[in-house]
Amino acid sequence: MPTHRRTSLKKSLRAIERAFAEIESSLRRLDKRVRQAERASRRSTATGRRSAKLTPKRRAQLKLQGAYMGFMRQLKPAQKAKIKAVKAKRGFEAAVRAARALARQ
Repeated sequence: MPTHRRTSLKKSLRAIERAFAEIESSLRRLDKRVRQAERASRRSTATGRRSAKLTPKRRAQLKLQGAYMGFMRQLKPAQKAKIKAVKAKRGFEAAVRAARALARQ
């Protein structure tokens, strides 16, 4: 085998090895960036949200509001107006009691 073919083959093999090394290096950099992006997205969703800490008092208010809304949905417009007046005058609890009574009729 002539020497110029061997040197040409050696050069080609070295070029291929360098190309693989560059690809491997690029993949490592890409992997690093992907991991950083994943960490950043986890951090932003974890800290971006407000934790729902409900006090017992607030939970009771929300439950009462839900009951009010549920009963109001069942009533006719004239009945709704009466219940709204009760709520304005005596509060949510009285309005829910009155709405419950009207809804049963």
